[in-house]
Amino acid sequence: MAMLTGKLVCLRAVEPADFESIWRWSHDPEVARWMSSGYPESYVQAQERLAAAPRNGYENCRFVIESLDDRRAVGFVRLRDAKPEVGNAQLDIQIGEKDVWGRGFATEAMRLMCRYGFNEMRLHRITLDFAAENTAARRVYEKVGFVEEGRVRECFRRDGKWHDMILMGLLEGELRD
Repeated sequence: MAMLTGKLVCLRAVEPADFESIWRWSHDPEVARWMSSGYPESYVQAQERLAAAPRNGYENCRFVIESLDDRRAVGFVRLRDAKPEVGNAQLDIQIGEKDVWGRGFATEAMRLMCRYGFNEMRLHRITLDFAAENTAARRVYEKVGFVEEGRVRECFRRDGKWHDMILMGLLEGELRD
């Protein structure tokens, strides 16, 4: 059953059947271009890591983004490192199915997740960071209401080149519909 539903997508708990899609997305160079990557691991190792992941809770709450049209997983979103003492969390999002890029799925998923963070988790602030060259991501973040708060110079390496990371934040009450 969907926990959070919009007009295009619903956010639901991650199921074991989602692993194959998540694995495929993480190994697609175009999808994973601006994502931080760890050391290589086998399919089985990655499957074991996902199975051992803690249940959704305040500190780490992750959902699959499911298309309402065809009920398939198209990406994931999570709020992590949430701290109740200060009301902050970090947002991560990835749209893994390239055929839905540019169709508003990321924007809606972010709005749903931020609304959940503010209303249900009682967060005051949600932050994110991304490679400065990822202009498509920036457009989505700004559409939702995130504002640039800083830049960390040359801290992300991809394709033999150093990239700046942009830091953005969204305060409770700033979410745009």
